[in-house]
Amino acid sequence: MIKPRSWLPTPLLSILLLLVWLLMTRSMAFGQILLGSVLAIVIPLLTYRFWDLQPHVSQPWLLLRFILRVLGDIVVANLEVAWLIINPWRRMRPHFVEYPLMVKKRFTVTLLANTISLTPGTVSANLRMDGKTLLIHALDVEDEEALINHIRERYERPLMEIYEC
Repeated sequence: MIKPRSWLPTPLLSILLLLVWLLMTRSMAFGQILLGSVLAIVIPLLTYRFWDLQPHVSQPWLLLRFILRVLGDIVVANLEVAWLIINPWRRMRPHFVEYPLMVKKRFTVTLLANTISLTPGTVSANLRMDGKTLLIHALDVEDEEALINHIRERYERPLMEIYEC
């Protein structure tokens, strides 16, 4: 049996659990703080066996830049999708795209797929069993290769620099 690293294996998760508990109960009473603290310690201890190892971020500034890039892209994509919807004369060109993955680690593939799905107008639909191809549905595709290159340069390469170096 694997033993946890300490009595507090994930301090940030414990803090988050405590904060969520206090927000849900809408109380800062001593009893609620105590109960929330106990839950914030016990839940991670009971569930640590089910977690994958979290990758080490060697360059946190690249991660911050990536997060800001994704947030900016979400805003821009929202505007583009809204423009597509309010223009009845504009015909959308929905398309499924087979995206060949360069990333190998499960965590990085998951981050890439979630990033694609978070951006309005694109959804990660399926990861092939071999883990080498991601099926993406895009709302408006003019050039399939341009979409693949955009995702690769904008999201996949930065994720490789952050997590797979």
